[in-house]
Amino acid sequence: AAAAAEEEAPAAAVEKVTAKVAKVAIEDDEEDDEAGAAKLDAAGGGAGEEDASFDAREHLNLVFIGHVDAGKSTIGGQILYLAGMVDSRTIEKYEKEAKEKNRESWYMAYIMDTNEEERAKGKTVEVGRAHFETEKKRYTVLDAPGHKNYVPNMIAGAAQADVGILVIAARKGEFETGFERGGQTREHAQLAKTLGVTKLIVLVNKMDDPTVEWSKERWDEINTKTTPFLKSCGYNTKKDVQYIPISGLFGTNLKDRVKPEVCPWYEGKSFFDTLDDLDPVERNPDAPFRMPVLDKFRDMGTIVMGKTEAGTVSKGDKLIVMPNNQAVKVVTLYRDDIEVTKVLPGENIRLRLSGIEEEELTSGFVLCSPSAPVHVTQEIECQLAILELLEHKAIFTAGYKAVIHIHAVTEECEVIKIVHEIDGKTRLPKEKKKGAAQFLKSGSLAVVRIKTAGIICCEKFSDYPQLGRFTLRDEGKTVAIGKVLKLKPYTGANQD
Repeated sequence: AAAAAEEEAPAAAVEKVTAKVAKVAIEDDEEDDEAGAAKLDAAGGGAGEEDASFDAREHLNLVFIGHVDAGKSTIGGQILYLAGMVDSRTIEKYEKEAKEKNRESWYMAYIMDTNEEERAKGKTVEVGRAHFETEKKRYTVLDAPGHKNYVPNMIAGAAQADVGILVIAARKGEFETGFERGGQTREHAQLAKTLGVTKLIVLVNKMDDPTVEWSKERWDEINTKTTPFLKSCGYNTKKDVQYIPISGLFGTNLKDRVKPEVCPWYEGKSFFDTLDDLDPVERNPDAPFRMPVLDKFRDMGTIVMGKTEAGTVSKGDKLIVMPNNQAVKVVTLYRDDIEVTKVLPGENIRLRLSGIEEEELTSGFVLCSPSAPVHVTQEIECQLAILELLEHKAIFTAGYKAVIHIHAVTEECEVIKIVHEIDGKTRLPKEKKKGAAQFLKSGSLAVVRIKTAGIICCEKFSDYPQLGRFTLRDEGKTVAIGKVLKLKPYTGANQD
């Protein structure tokens, strides 16, 4: 029956694929239900805990990051095709469209880039979304834009991600551009790290290019140049970074391992196998519930979207929305367009809420359990790493104004005090010379107090890492990354 379900799904799914990618979710419902029923039998009825909609496979969000033309959307499209989420007829349609626009090699990207502007320019603007699954895990692909003007969109994508897929083009000249100072590859890898993407898979794309032809020299050169940089971003390159040579256009080494005759020197696993073998992400289903609101709209009630960062949520739960401190009730729960009754942490979900109007909500508000609401504050003390300051504002002192991005919040802020600088080697506070002005330059580490223009919801990094890390941006450029050490509870909030 499972095989039959798989055969039927693509035909029914063709219409769905052409819908907006953000909503693309093709699931073999029959198979899910059967698996669910089997689980219920195994659990002896399951006492109503896990119904047919519950899926025990781990769910991971993957974010594709990298320079503009590294081939992120093409790989995303190829993955969906290889995982059987898009059928060959749709691909042929896209191939034809791409040919008509003289963009032959972009047809795979069309699956991820769904609006005309993106297709015409070949640049992803919004964060496209699509789902695929293997026997071991379920995945959501967030295809983040690589173009400089769209970095805030990339932040929205990476804030939801568990694993970063850094796409690097091996083609002569392309790798170099993405890596020069000011190249997108650098900024993205740094951002991904701050936003909590701890595991990184580096896909070295375009290995089939005539300037590369699966050459081991080029592969080694890219590895030796990339590794020190990723180390400086804070990645443990031995444990958390893996390199895989691929061809996104032809799908080589994505699902099945590259054949020895194509690439005799590669002994690692294919991309799908590497993903399946990643260690599970630690998430606590019993912690108080937290879900930052990423988006909201009206549809027979108020609907909010976001990723569950901690705790479990079930249909009928009573929650509160902070910082308004407004009580709401979960009327319906959707995971990837399927209605479910219970969701574990780490899932992208939509909730229909009663007790609140859509206009009373904004992204960055947090849904949480009433017994332990999220902290509301206007002043945080944080550990800050200055990356690269703007040339005309090369000194970071009290009074420095920037924009803070923390989970789904974007808020203006000002540095009110530099508590102390930290010595990068010893990680201890540096002694301050008497009478010396406190200021920081690019590359320094410090403990800093920041005040935000409005009140924000956040947590200490030690309690909830996802809600306690942030980036500071100034004039569209990321200048610093940090984590919240302490926060001053906001007294004006109507907290009981």
